[in-house]
Amino acid sequence: MSKVKYYYDSETLSYRKIEHKKGRKTGLFILSFMGVLLSGFLLMLLFLNLPNFETPKEKELNRELTNLEFQVKLLNKKMNQAETVLTEIAERDNNLYRIYFEANPIPQEQRKAGFGGINRYKDLEGFDNSKLIISSNKRIDILTKQIVVQSKSLDEIAALATEKEALLKSIPAIQPVKNEDLTRMASGYGYRTDPFTKARKFHFGMDFTAPRGTPVYASGDGRVSRADNRASGYGKHIRIKHGFGYMSLYAHLYKYNVKRGQRVKRGDLIGFVGSTGRSEAPHLHYEVFKDKKRINPINFYYGNLSPKEFADILKKSTQENQSLD
Repeated sequence: MSKVKYYYDSETLSYRKIEHKKGRKTGLFILSFMGVLLSGFLLMLLFLNLPNFETPKEKELNRELTNLEFQVKLLNKKMNQAETVLTEIAERDNNLYRIYFEANPIPQEQRKAGFGGINRYKDLEGFDNSKLIISSNKRIDILTKQIVVQSKSLDEIAALATEKEALLKSIPAIQPVKNEDLTRMASGYGYRTDPFTKARKFHFGMDFTAPRGTPVYASGDGRVSRADNRASGYGKHIRIKHGFGYMSLYAHLYKYNVKRGQRVKRGDLIGFVGSTGRSEAPHLHYEVFKDKKRINPINFYYGNLSPKEFADILKKSTQENQSLD
């Protein structure tokens, strides 16, 4: 049984019974029900949008993740540039440097080989971005290996270049007597008539006719191995060992300007034309050796003769005449 409620009426100075209006309870019920529905709707919206709400810590982590993704993209862009540059260097290395220095090209399989065997990237698996991280690490490792291969190749080329430079300086590449000092090119390499016996025999050098005292120059860098008159027929003569199997000989000298063991460079004054030993007249007898075998000196005058001068001396050297020693 519901309680009867009263209120005090100040006008009549008495208590009056509270009368409930019809429909009030129904209105309160409807209002309460609508409030429950509204609250449920708001809770549903909150639940659906919960992933879009971030705590300060989550915001910080997401910013860091975004930054890391940007750095990885930047790293991959730099690796693309590095791979392009390295490819260009490798092409020059194979098609220019190694060909010039007569070294075998490095195969592409060797330059771009990966890494076999065990899984090198197992520790990087299981993360949200594992695929990206593993891919970047693989590229870095392969790029590092390519750089090592290229570095070793350039070290080899540098060594070959140094050796090539020394070889080019050492080859007896100039005429030992200047053209303006010559009376004539008397005799070349090949069969000639002996001036003393008049017999036909092989002449192993070239004879340059010039006045006594005409300067004689070293035809390449090297070390003087002999400067004496103890060899039969050569008289006072000089021998220079150039290295790489080359040696040059300068015979019938008037006097020396160097001594045994001295280092000389191409174009250095080493002696003077004379007629000592088995010689008919003042001249320089010049020989070139390669691996202890005499070879034709005519092939080694590219260092100081023009094409016309070389053609002229080549023509004279092939004429079968009488030698001067």
